[in-house]
Amino acid sequence: MTLQLYYWPGLPGRGEFVRLALEQAGAPYVDLVRDTPKGMAALMEIMEDEGATPPFAPPFLKDGKHIIGQTAAILLHLGDTLNLTPRDPFKRIWVHQMQLTIVDAVAEVHNVHHPIAVSAYYEDQKPEARRAAKAFRDERIPKFLGWFERILGNDERGGKWLAGRSVSYADLSLFHLVEGLRYAFPKAMKRHQPELPRVMALADAVRDLPNIAAYLKSPRRLAFNEDGIFRHYPELDG
Repeated sequence: MTLQLYYWPGLPGRGEFVRLALEQAGAPYVDLVRDTPKGMAALMEIMEDEGATPPFAPPFLKDGKHIIGQTAAILLHLGDTLNLTPRDPFKRIWVHQMQLTIVDAVAEVHNVHHPIAVSAYYEDQKPEARRAAKAFRDERIPKFLGWFERILGNDERGGKWLAGRSVSYADLSLFHLVEGLRYAFPKAMKRHQPELPRVMALADAVRDLPNIAAYLKSPRRLAFNEDGIFRHYPELDG
């Protein structure tokens, strides 16, 4: 059955975490808003549905009759169905825990350029964004990525990936987080990278996965831009 992904058009955003999992698994899917003329109308219809389990916001995934919202929940589901998570139940929750931490990091990235209100333009909150950006560059980037560096340095994992011998959706998501931070904060990331050799090596290893490498070269891969979560404003990079 072909899976249906719903996300805003023109943006990698949170939808990209789901795309990477689908692409790595070689799963048949349709990016509804991008690939179909009435995709946006279908997205809004689901958003406005009065059913018992409506999604709060994109991305959401339609798998048969079921609609799953929230990035981490979608990946928890896909991890099982697409063999992107360990079979051991505790390791499965561990992968989910790492994904939730990545979700926290992504929320903080967004809050850098929208520290006062999501509904207000960046131009209306530039002074506050500068203050938020400095704290994020100096404190939060090394805290988040340093945690993953420690995980990758633990020999008890039993393999080169975050959860052991096989790549999981958390590895794919960490790759996208690193790529997004490199785009948004290139100067800050250049400073921090020497302290994060394992994280950088994992990002390179994900990029070299055959299915991911093919996806990154394809037109399906959307470029980062200043309408998404990861935005490059030079004044926020120090």
